[in-house]
Amino acid sequence: MKYVTEYRDPAKARALIEAIAKEAHPDRQYRFMEFCGGHTHVLSRWGLLSILPPNVKMIHGPGCPVCVLPIGRIDMAIDLALNHDVILCTYADTLRVPASRSQSLFQCRAAGGDVRMVYSPMDAIEIAKSNPEKQVVFFAIGFETTTPPTAVAVKTAKALKLTNFSILASHVLTPAAMEHIMITKPSDESLRLDGVVGPAHVSTVIGSKPYEPFCQKWKIPVVIAGFEPLDMLEAIRMLIVQVNEKRAEVENEFVRAVTAEGNQIAKALVDEIFEVRDQFDWRGLGSVPASALKLREAYHAYDAEARFGLVERQVPDNRACACGAILRGEKAPRDCKLFGKVCTPSHPIGACMVSSEGACAAYWRYGPKTQKDKELV
Repeated sequence: MKYVTEYRDPAKARALIEAIAKEAHPDRQYRFMEFCGGHTHVLSRWGLLSILPPNVKMIHGPGCPVCVLPIGRIDMAIDLALNHDVILCTYADTLRVPASRSQSLFQCRAAGGDVRMVYSPMDAIEIAKSNPEKQVVFFAIGFETTTPPTAVAVKTAKALKLTNFSILASHVLTPAAMEHIMITKPSDESLRLDGVVGPAHVSTVIGSKPYEPFCQKWKIPVVIAGFEPLDMLEAIRMLIVQVNEKRAEVENEFVRAVTAEGNQIAKALVDEIFEVRDQFDWRGLGSVPASALKLREAYHAYDAEARFGLVERQVPDNRACACGAILRGEKAPRDCKLFGKVCTPSHPIGACMVSSEGACAAYWRYGPKTQKDKELV
C-alpha cells in the first residue's frame, strides 16, 4: 500500500477484524499494552476498542511525553521563568501541564514570566541569537523522537559560541520505562500483560533491536505499529498469533518507516551530546533507573540545571487524580472520579487530559459522552 487512504480502507479493516476474531481463542484473555499515546488515540478515534473481541483488551501505557513529566520538572521551568529572568522556550502542550500549587507555565506567563512556545529547539537558538542580553532556556522534553533535534540545537549553540543558551534536559527512554512497568507490575493476574504494541516514531529513531532484551527477559512479544487503523489492527493480530504460538519476539508491522538498526545518524548525534542519567523521576512511575538523558561533560556549559543551580523537588500528584494509575496501565480514564466532572480539556487536573497524546484527552475527544459531559464541552 502506498497511500494513507489505503490504511483506512473499510473492506481491509473488516478482513483484519475477522482475522482477529478467528485467531483469538475464546477460552483465554489477551491483554496488550499500547505503550505510545499516539496509538491510544488511534484506538479511540477509529472506534477500534469497541470492535475487538471481548477477550482482547488494550491497556493504555505511559507513552505520552508530556504526561510522564513529573511536577518537580515543571516547577523547575516555572522557577527559571519567574526567578532567573530567562526566556523559557518549550513545546505547546507543556504550557498547560498542571504543576504544584495549581500553577502551569501558562499561568507563569500571566504572572510575568517570559515563556514562549516554539515548534523546534532551533527556534530557541534563533531567539538566543536575537536576544544576546538575555539567557534563553529550552525546556527539552520527550522520548527518543524529540531528542535528536535537541542534540542538534546544543551542537549548534556550541559551534556558534552562544553563551546565553542552555537546555533543561528532560528527555526520557522508552525501553527503560517498559522494563520498569514489568518490574513494578502488581501481582494481580487481571493486570498481567501478554504483549506490547511498540511505539512508531520512537522506533524510527532507535530501531527494533532495543526491544529484543525485553522480549527475552519477560517472555512477551512486542509488535511495532504505525499510526493508521489498519496498522493497529494488524499489530493486534500479530500479537495474538505470537501469544497462541507461545513466541516472544520483536516483530515490525511498521516496515515502511522502521528498520532493525534505526536512524544511525540520529543515534550517533544523540550519543555524542547526551549520556544516560542514573535515575529519573517519571509521573506515575516514580524513580526509574537509567531512564533519561543528561548532557555529556563536553556540553556541560549548556546545562540549565547546573548554570542556574536548579534543584528538583519531588511533588506528589493530586490525590484525587488517577493519572498515575492510568500511565501504569492499572486504570482507564473513566475509572477516575474527576474525569469529565472537574477535569476537562479546558480545565485539566491531570497531565493525561492535557496532551494531544494523553489517554484522558483521547477518551474525552473520541469516546461516548454522557449528557453532563456534553454540557461541559
